[in-house]
Amino acid sequence: MIIKELALGPIMANCFIVGCNDTGEAVVIDPGDEANKILLALAESQLTVKYLLNTHGHFDHVGANGSMKESTGAELMIHPLDAPMLSHLSMAAASFGLSAQNSPDADKDLADGDIISFGKLSLKVIHTPGHSPGGVSFYTKGHVFVGDTLFAGSIGRTDLPGGDYNTLIASVKKKLFLLDDNTTVYCGHGPQTTIGREKKFNPFVRIS
Repeated sequence: MIIKELALGPIMANCFIVGCNDTGEAVVIDPGDEANKILLALAESQLTVKYLLNTHGHFDHVGANGSMKESTGAELMIHPLDAPMLSHLSMAAASFGLSAQNSPDADKDLADGDIISFGKLSLKVIHTPGHSPGGVSFYTKGHVFVGDTLFAGSIGRTDLPGGDYNTLIASVKKKLFLLDDNTTVYCGHGPQTTIGREKKFNPFVRIS
C-alpha cells in the first residue's frame, strides 16, 4: 500500500493519497487545495485515481474537488449530511478571509459501514460526527484517516455550524477507540499519531 501525505492550502490541511502497488488504482482523501500538487504526486507514483473521498465538507478539505474531478474523472463521495456544504465553499472560505471554489455535487453518498474498494485495497467508512454532522473516517487494517475528528493531543473544533462537542467525544471513544492501539491515525491537520497514544495522553479523550 502506498500512502502519500500533502499539506495543502493556507490552512495546511492534510490530503492523503492511498494507492495499490499492484494495480496503480488510488483514492484521494480530502483534496482541499492545490490540485496541481496532488496530480503531480499521483503522476510520480504512477497512480490513477478511482475515487475522491471527503472526510467532511469544510472548504479547506474539499476545495480542490472540482479541479480534481475535472482532471481525473474520479467519482466524488461524501456523507449526505455534509453534502450541502459543497455548493457554499466560496462563502465559507470568504468568512475566514480566504477563497475556495464551490464543489460539484457528489456522485455517491457515503454511509457508515460502506466498503470502498480500489485495486486490491479497501477502506471501511466509519461515521464520526461531531466536528460536522457528516464527518467520516476511513479505515483499513493498521490505518485510519480521521479528518478533523481527532488530532495528536487534541480534537476537532465544534464551534462551527453543525458541530457538537459531546457527539465528537462519543465518536472518538465509541468508534475510533475500538480500533487496535497500534492503528496509525492520519489527521486532517498536523502530525500522525496512534490510537493507543491518544487513549493514554490526549487530555480531551484519554482513557485512564
